[in-house]
Amino acid sequence: MPPRIAKLAGLGALGACGGLLALYALIVFISRPGKLSGIDFTNAIVAWIALGGLILALIVVHAVIGKQLLRLAKGSNVKHPL
Repeated sequence: MPPRIAKLAGLGALGACGGLLALYALIVFISRPGKLSGIDFTNAIVAWIALGGLILALIVVHAVIGKQLLRLAKGSNVKHPL
């Protein structure tokens, strides 16, 4: 992979981490329990924890791949960083 493409892909993967975090914050904001909502506090917490685990796993994978792509773009002597 050319270094320029690897750098762009790495930055894109790290940028996706922020997008996933923003998506999780939006879901938490929308699903807050209230007087007119159809979800209670306990079910909201369970949903937030379940989605939080999934989002956290996606963020970790994107961060690891992004760091490896940025290392590849610098031209390090690692034969197979991925």
